[in-house]
Amino acid sequence: MSRKIQDTIDAFRKGHMGRREFFARGAAFGASTATLGYMLNRSVSQAWAADFDWKKHDGTAIKLLLNKHPYTDAMVANLDNFKEMTGMDVTYDVFPEDVYFDKVTAALSSGSTEYDAFMTGAYQTWQYGPAGWLVDLNEFINDPAMTNPNYNWDDVLPNLRASTSWSGVPGEELGGEGAKQWCIPWGFELNSLAYNKPVFDELGLSVPQNLPELLETAARINAEKDGMYGIGVRGSRSWATIHPGFLSGYANYGESDFSMDGGKLNAAMNSDGSKEFHKLWVKMIQDSGPKDWSTYTWYQVGTDLGAGASGMIFDADILGYFMNGGDNAEAGNLAYAAFAANPDAAAPTPNVWIWSLGMSAFSANKEAAWTFMQWASGAEHGLFGAQKMDFVNPVRQSVWDDPDFQERIAASYPGYLEQYQASAPGSKIYFTPQPLFFNLTTEWAASLQKMVANEVPVDEGLDQLADSVNRQLRQAGL
Repeated sequence: MSRKIQDTIDAFRKGHMGRREFFARGAAFGASTATLGYMLNRSVSQAWAADFDWKKHDGTAIKLLLNKHPYTDAMVANLDNFKEMTGMDVTYDVFPEDVYFDKVTAALSSGSTEYDAFMTGAYQTWQYGPAGWLVDLNEFINDPAMTNPNYNWDDVLPNLRASTSWSGVPGEELGGEGAKQWCIPWGFELNSLAYNKPVFDELGLSVPQNLPELLETAARINAEKDGMYGIGVRGSRSWATIHPGFLSGYANYGESDFSMDGGKLNAAMNSDGSKEFHKLWVKMIQDSGPKDWSTYTWYQVGTDLGAGASGMIFDADILGYFMNGGDNAEAGNLAYAAFAANPDAAAPTPNVWIWSLGMSAFSANKEAAWTFMQWASGAEHGLFGAQKMDFVNPVRQSVWDDPDFQERIAASYPGYLEQYQASAPGSKIYFTPQPLFFNLTTEWAASLQKMVANEVPVDEGLDQLADSVNRQLRQAGL
């Protein structure tokens, strides 16, 4: 590296020049954009490493279990920098999501030592943690001998830190007293609207501000735009149908999944307010959803928006982000808006999904695994992924504050930053943590399917659901 290029990199890192001037000067010194990007990332990694012994586990090999996802792509693209900085060898297995969680559960439940760290959702840790399959990462985060002084755990968004920690006591608040940090937030999604802007312009539509308006807007698209239905939301018989837009709207109406009475959980899905919300949601799907809604997962909801089959989705903001690029037919046509379902709510309350990193309790290389985990969840890698890859949404405030990241998002994803900024303060996990989460939430989705299919009235269906849930809670001693 020439002295002039190194001086240019140092000046850019210190904020003495902007990004355009940085690349212009580098080009004048004979360096390509790709070369400058690589050299800058390497320089940042070296500076980050200065106050910590990253070579402590030189020669150690760890293995990761990963879900196929853009977050994984970003990590793999940057992995050589980690290997060079630490001298560690990192191998990994990657599986698609339809089989991924089965792979994780099988590895952990068998006590396998094959994998040291893995991707997980926060909900899964409600099973893995109390079972003794995970390491409480507080023991690493709070140990200055184990953690880089520049790691800055407080830079991770506070709602995400809380949402990935739990005491293990059913019904106790996430992030409350005695909570264990079962995983480290890595990337997340909150739920908002993504919509086809040219269609809205063509039909003279305003962006809906609440659920009643959403029903009206979706119905107009359904009626007035040939070959397009109004609104995409998930509908398959899965817990994953309940947690995105549905629970975000449900929480915005002030409704809860459970109440506590004498230390026992009780189903709250059949409250009067819940019944009114369900009636609106069911009508929205019946009037303006896809014909085969009961089969819809993340993939179908996103693909229809990207292909121009739907006018809107109320789902993960990053799903809308991904559909606005690549070879999607509607790439460049999508826009975004925060969404508070309740007309009386002051702000959105999105439920979140948090892709996180967990450490296996059966790992033989826990310290080395933590070395990797703090790098992968650190600000430096976060900036690399946010600026150069599709590593959204970042979990660190410093990455959201980065002007280059903001400029990139604002240029191609109109309204995305604004929807995030309006939604983030109220975004967290709104489910009550309890070990029967997957079974009970999947049953909720099955009940919703029956209501949409007119197999049972909403009021009756929710009463039946609450009775069934309460029976299962009592059988489990909850």
